[in-house]
Formats: sequence, C-alpha cells, structure tokens
Amino acid sequence: MNVAVALVEAGAGDTAAVRAARVAAIAGKYADAVDFEGRFPREAVDAMRTEGLLSIQIPADFGGEGASITEIAELCSILGQACAASAMVFAMHQIKLSSLVEHGAGSDWHREFMRRIAKEQLLLASATTEGGIGGNLRNSICAIKVEGDRCFLEKDATVISYGAHADAILITSRSHAEAASSDQVLTVFLRDQYTLERTIEWNTLGMRGTCSDGFQFKGEAPAVQILPKPFAEIAAQSMLASSHLLWSGVWYGIAADAVARAQAFVRAAARKSPGSQPPGALRLAEVSSLLQMVKSNVVAGLKVYEEAKVDVDRLSSMAFAVAMNNVKIASSEMILPIINHAMLICGIMGYKNGTPYSLGRHLRDAHSAQLMISNDRILGNTSTMLLVHKQDISLLG
Repeated sequence: MNVAVALVEAGAGDTAAVRAARVAAIAGKYADAVDFEGRFPREAVDAMRTEGLLSIQIPADFGGEGASITEIAELCSILGQACAASAMVFAMHQIKLSSLVEHGAGSDWHREFMRRIAKEQLLLASATTEGGIGGNLRNSICAIKVEGDRCFLEKDATVISYGAHADAILITSRSHAEAASSDQVLTVFLRDQYTLERTIEWNTLGMRGTCSDGFQFKGEAPAVQILPKPFAEIAAQSMLASSHLLWSGVWYGIAADAVARAQAFVRAAARKSPGSQPPGALRLAEVSSLLQMVKSNVVAGLKVYEEAKVDVDRLSSMAFAVAMNNVKIASSEMILPIINHAMLICGIMGYKNGTPYSLGRHLRDAHSAQLMISNDRILGNTSTMLLVHKQDISLLG
C-alpha cells in the first residue's frame, strides 16, 4: 500500500498530505492512459486545483498556506507514487512559484499576481531553454525589449513543459539587447499576453504527460511584470535548489512505488508457499536499503536548504550549490538501479504491461532524471566550483 492510499484509508485530518493523496488517487487512475496517449494529465491537475495545492507555497498574507520546500517535496513524492507526469507538472509549477515567493514580494504587481494564483489556482510553466543554448538556463540569446511601460519578447523556446496548458509562463531572456548572455531577467507573461507556435513535438520515451513541446514564443506585457531581481540571483537562491529537491521528491516517489510493487509480488509469492522464503525476498531487502539511501539523500538536501534560507550569503555560496548539485546527481542516478531491482523481483509480471506489478512506465519515466538538467552539465559545473572551493568532508558538516 503506497502513502497516498494509506493516508486516505486512515482518515487522517485534511492536511496537505491527505489532499495530495486524494489527488494521487485520481492521478493513478489515469496514469497509464496519460502515458500511452502522451496527453496532459488534466484530471490530476484539475484535482490539484480543487484541493488548492497550486497555491500551497504562497504566503498566507497573499492567500496561500506558506508551505515549506520540505512539505512540498513530500507532496511531490506522494504524487510521484501514482503518476510521475502529474507529479512533475506539480513540481515544476512549484519551482516557478518559488521564484515569485522568494523574489517577487517586493513588487506590487507580483504580490497581486500571487493573490490571483491563490484565488484562481493558476498553473505556471517555465521557458528557460532556448534554441542555440539548449538546457543552459544561465545563458540566453533572446533579449527583452522595453518601450515605455511595455515589454516585448520573442524566444525560440525548445521546451516549455505543459506550455499549451499553462495559465502563465515565466520566461528568461537577456535584460536588454546589448546585455551579455548571462545578464538575464525573468518575466511573467499571462496567457492572453503571448502566442505559442509549436515547433517541436514532445514524443518521448517517458514523462510523456508533461507535454514538453517546443514553441516559438511571442509576448507583450506591462514592463512591471519583469521580476525586479536579476535572474542570476533567482537561480542561485531559489530556482536551482528547488528544482533539484522537488524533482528528487518526484523520483523518490517513482522508486518507492516500484519497491512497493516488488514487495507486493514477494508477499503474494510467500502466501502461495508458506514456511519457505519466496524468490526475490533477499533482493527485496537489498532494494529497500537502496531506496532508503535515496530518501536520506533528499531529506539531507532539504535540511541544508531550509537552514541556508536564513542566510543569503550561504544561499549564494559555492558550498550550497555543490550540495544541491550532489542531491540531484545522486537521486537521479540511484533510482534506475532501484527500479531494475524491482523488475528482477517481479520478473515477467513486472515486464508486462497491464499487471498489478507492471514497471515499464516507472522505468521509462525514471530515465528522464539524468537528463533534467543533464548530469554531465551539472558535474561540469560542480567540478569547476571544486577547483576553488574546499569541500567539507566532516560527517556532520
């Protein structure tokens, strides 16, 4: 029994986790169809709106609940046990919301926008990739143009996850036409302020329901919708950390459900042969320890982030960036062996589609983890930082 089912059946109070469990129950019903058809998980997202989860991170003063990154990561893991695509949509929305919460509170327009998100349960998408630079989000080719109180932007966005289904898009660009590629800003564009022309179709191995098509973006909006902080600051202090941690929460959920299916398979085998150890029991014990390692990695990363948030200098330090990078690398690389172990335990019943132990969707979705953002790119950035930063190797440091 996964966490979502257990919470609902236990009749726990109407906490965020219980609300996420209700969403997960709906997401799970449609997970295979979402994957097979490569369609947006609209039933799950509608349920997120009904449960008020899209605004859970927004401070109470602006109509939200002020949920912490740790609480949101737990919701990602609950949803990830039911439908990875639905969980990833939720995670990516919350990652963009963190940019507003952490860096937009000083702006009248962005404060009012947060109130509107809470009231209308708006879904936020992200456009940080671009033709010519790929997934290097800390560089842009396009530049925003400001004329009077209006701003204009065109961008060859090679990936906008669920872009066609979002209510607003937060998009990066150079701050002006003469700016360096790393001198970037982040701008909010509402649905009626931009057009999208699909240029790349999202037809992938896994995470098919995120519908991460590529688009030619053209937008015009009031210039006040540009976030007042440089994107370099937003990325370092909130976006990258929340990405690595919330994605890891989703991946943990995928792996946890795979282990739960393997455990159910072994238990079923044990009932058929009482008094003898069923095949796969030893391997189940082994995969349980691997899953605990992933959990410990994510929990430790969340603790580091929560502690760093009270110190801006620490939040912008190389030590913090290296720690967050390591969380992402470890989580994304460890879930594939876990799901492979679960597949070996379940055998042909895990390999086949349409059984209670099917793991094909889990395995395909998990393969995306090392590509979001590319582990090679992250390792390259970490290696550069380690040339000038001495890593803390104490056990409790």
